[in-house]
Amino acid sequence: MSSTAPETSPKPVVPADLEIKDAQLIFNHVWKQLEADYGLEKLRFPKELILLGGAPGAGKGTNTDFIRQVRGIDAQPIVVSALLDTPEAREIKARGGMVGDREVVGILMRKLLEPEQQNGAILDGFPRTKVQVECLKMLFDEMMRLRRDFADTPLAAHFKQPIFHIMVLFVDEAESIARQLKRGREVLDHNKEVRQSGLGELWEERATDFDPELARNRYKVFKEKTYDALVSLKEIFHYHFINAQAPLEVVRQNILKELEYQSSLELDPRTFDLLRKLPLASEIIRHARQDLVRRLDTYKVEHPALMQAVVGFIETKMMPIIVRHAISGRACINTEDALFHEPLALAMLIDIFSERGFHATADLHHIEIPDRFDLETGAVHCRKKKVFRFNIHFKGSEIRRG
Repeated sequence: MSSTAPETSPKPVVPADLEIKDAQLIFNHVWKQLEADYGLEKLRFPKELILLGGAPGAGKGTNTDFIRQVRGIDAQPIVVSALLDTPEAREIKARGGMVGDREVVGILMRKLLEPEQQNGAILDGFPRTKVQVECLKMLFDEMMRLRRDFADTPLAAHFKQPIFHIMVLFVDEAESIARQLKRGREVLDHNKEVRQSGLGELWEERATDFDPELARNRYKVFKEKTYDALVSLKEIFHYHFINAQAPLEVVRQNILKELEYQSSLELDPRTFDLLRKLPLASEIIRHARQDLVRRLDTYKVEHPALMQAVVGFIETKMMPIIVRHAISGRACINTEDALFHEPLALAMLIDIFSERGFHATADLHHIEIPDRFDLETGAVHCRKKKVFRFNIHFKGSEIRRG
């Protein structure tokens, strides 16, 4: 008795798989064209990409220049919707073609290769589709590959460690609609004044800024497309979610906090591995006050006589001089007192001044003093004396003038 194996139909390809395959085809096509047109050694992309997304009315335009200033980016933001009105895009449309993902990715990547973008670029409106998301991941992988390939060549400096930031300025639906309509009223008032006076430039009047339903639909499109595309990159790149409903000053403080320098993200891994052996200043100062208190209490318990002597020296020999320099907040005091031949006394003095709110440093100078002259040989014999120089800094007095 024979049996036949049941026929198996091919496993259907789900849409997500199709999108990823489309992205691979699109990216490979664009990349090969770039290689042919520029050469690998000229594929120098920005070291930093900030993908800026924001709900309508979230304040992207208000905060873009601030973000550029924080990150030291000179180039103007790349607004993807504006790229679709470039000569390249118009030529595609003139031939009867559509500006789809392949065209957007191709035009954008050429834009990123422009010299003014090399220090960093802000992308407004990318990615917006799953295909664009996948192409962005592939771009990062290719930038890493180029970095490895050119690591030991004279061109290594042109292929820096890439840094991708995802930044989302977010407001809820009600706030977004309210801000869009408020902007519409401001645009109408401005344009009315321009038309009446003949001075100034007209602002763009967008239908979504005057109709609550259109404004709501614009917010919905943002949530379903741009927002979801950016969030999908959260596990791969540095993700910054900014609550933009707060006052502008608070929003900018949050942006500063999110984008503050992090050496582990920005340095070459080899450089970071070398430097990470050294402690961060923030780590040292975190418990500095508690450590200072512990040291002072230890001095008092274990070396009471020495500590009493140091306090006495500060009180009688140094404070009168410091008081006379209260306006400038700087005093330099020299002494040959043998008290400080004991190294612990120097440590005590610095800690005592620190506890009192002063910044004290100490230097030891060896000075040779002629002691005797040998008449037979003509040699001059000197003795060495130790001079301790203390520099005391503190906030000086503010005097009103004029």
